[in-house]
Order: sequence, then C-alpha cells, then structure tokens
Amino acid sequence: MPDSSQPGRSLLRFAGIGAFWTLVGLAFASQFYLSSTLLGRSVTWGQAIGYSLGDWYVWAVLSVPILMVARRYPPEGTQVWRTAGIHLAAALVCSLVYVLLRSAVGVVHGWLADEAVGFAEVFQPLLVKTYPFNLLVYGVIVTISHAVDYYRKYHERTVHALELEKHLTEARLQSLLRQLKPHFLFNTLNGIASLMHSDVHAADKMLVRLSELLRLTMHHPGQPLTKLRDEVAFIEKYLEIERIRFRDRLTARVDADPAVLDAEVPSLILQPLVENAIRHGTEPRSGQGRVEITARREGDRILLTVRDNGAGIPPGGFTREGIGLANTRARLRELYGERHEFTLANHPEGGLEVRILIPL
Repeated sequence: MPDSSQPGRSLLRFAGIGAFWTLVGLAFASQFYLSSTLLGRSVTWGQAIGYSLGDWYVWAVLSVPILMVARRYPPEGTQVWRTAGIHLAAALVCSLVYVLLRSAVGVVHGWLADEAVGFAEVFQPLLVKTYPFNLLVYGVIVTISHAVDYYRKYHERTVHALELEKHLTEARLQSLLRQLKPHFLFNTLNGIASLMHSDVHAADKMLVRLSELLRLTMHHPGQPLTKLRDEVAFIEKYLEIERIRFRDRLTARVDADPAVLDAEVPSLILQPLVENAIRHGTEPRSGQGRVEITARREGDRILLTVRDNGAGIPPGGFTREGIGLANTRARLRELYGERHEFTLANHPEGGLEVRILIPL
C-alpha cells in the first residue's frame, strides 16, 4: 500500500535542504561583504549575497544525489573498502560537476552585470581554487547525513524499546488482574457456601449481590485503571455482601472526597485491602468489627486508606504476605514505579491502617 505521506515528506526534505544551504550562503555572504569592506573593495550586499548563494545553491542541487549515495552506502557492514572507494569516486565526480555548474552560474552572473565572460575563463581558475575544497564539502555532507541517520535509528530504537516495555507492562498487569479476580470470587463463594446451611435467605441475598458485582466488573474488562467513583461503587457492592455475611458484627464506611472521584486509580485496588481488613480485623473478633475506607487529595497525589479495628501487625511483623497484598504491591510497582507509596502500619488508636499514595 503506497504511503500517502511520502510526497509531503519529500517536499519537507527538499525545503530543509534549501533552508540549510540558504543559511550557509547568507553566512558566507556576510563574511564576504565584511572582508571586502575591510580591504577597501566596493561590494554591495546584493552582490555579496548573489555571489555567495550562487556558490552554495549549486551545492544544494548536488546535495540530493550525494545524500542518495550516502544512504545507499553507509559506513558499516563488511565491505568498508568498497564503500570508501565508491565515496572517493563520487567525491571526485561531484567536485568536477560543481566546477562545471558554478562556471555556468558565473557566466550568467557576468551576463546580468554586463560583464560578459567566457565559460573557460571562469572554469580554469575555479577548478584550481575550489576542487580540493569541494572534496571536503562532499565529506561534510556525507558525515552530516550519517550523523542524522544514526540519530534517527537511535530514536526509532528508543521508541521501539519503550513500546515493547509498555506492552510488557500491560501484559503483566493483565496477568495480575486475572490472578486477583478468581481469588476474590473463590473467597466470596466460600462465604456463601458457609451460609447455605445456616441462613439460606442470607446466602440467596449474597448471590444476588455477587451477580451485581460481577456485572460491574464486566463494564471494565481487564482495564488496569478505572475512575475512583467506579472503584468506590464496586467496593460498596462488595461491602453489601460482607454485611450480609457478618450481619451486625461489621460496620463499614466509605468516605471519598468528591473532588477526587474522577481521578484514575488501579482497578480492584481497594477490594483485596478491604477483604484483608475484614478477614484479619473482623473475622477473628467476637465483638464488632469496623472498616473505614477514605480517599482524598494530598498535594498532587491521591491518598487511599483502609483501616480496621483488629489486632494490627503482630510483634515481629507478618510471617508471610497473602495474595491480595502481594498482588497490590506488584500492580502499584508496575503502574507507578518509584512514584507511589504503599505502607501498612498499626494505627495509634488500634487496628491496622493501609495507606496508598499515588500520583493524580
């Protein structure tokens, strides 16, 4: 399929070549005018620019075939001497072509200034004076071409590496999400199964709430990020299930600042933390368990906390980290790297508090 942007790119490339040689020509015209003035020669700006652009626009024309040769024979690969020989031959030919074209331009200049000169009168001194210098100009053009080409390849490789890293990160996040959903479903179904023999009505209500919860997850299949308002809606549905299971033994409160409800947070970031708070804070207690979830802005970050009134972290710390915490830690690392904080600490008033700080 033809690339429709190719003509546009070619025009842009030619415009760039013309602009480059115009700047070079104007720089040399300034030098020519100033040096002529210092030596007492009468040269106008128009003459200086005309002579200088006459020189360098010839190189603008020759740049096109030189760049084509430079692209076709880059200084890499195993045939180094063959490439060097090709460039040496091309430089000799281009230098001669330059002298021929510049002589023709000199004849035109003379005709425009009513100072007619013959082609040979211009050609012979120009050949002696500029031929070695023309070889140097050829080398400079080829060097710039290779430098630009190396930069372009480096940039493309960098972009390609970033794209690969992005796809790899997405794959890892998808894998972590796939790990989390069956874990959550398995635990909830276990809770329903335990109620089936003691309170069928409550088990039935839990099944209905679970179906509503699964319907919510279907709206965001596999998305690594979601709006905080959707995450809050999900966790409130989940808490409805747990309230049925624990009846009056569980109180839960969700306090989310409306100003951050549209912020993006990792999908299912709160559910494993709330599940842990209930499992380790409420389930072992004979009294009432309490879970508080808050979300608010803190500077240019969003702070999510999940706090319970359980026993907190035992002396010496936890012996091992469960799937929920390990999964949360891994996903935060994949999404934010060093730009996040994830801490678990005993609250001064008792219980465990989990804090997540992530960029807005």
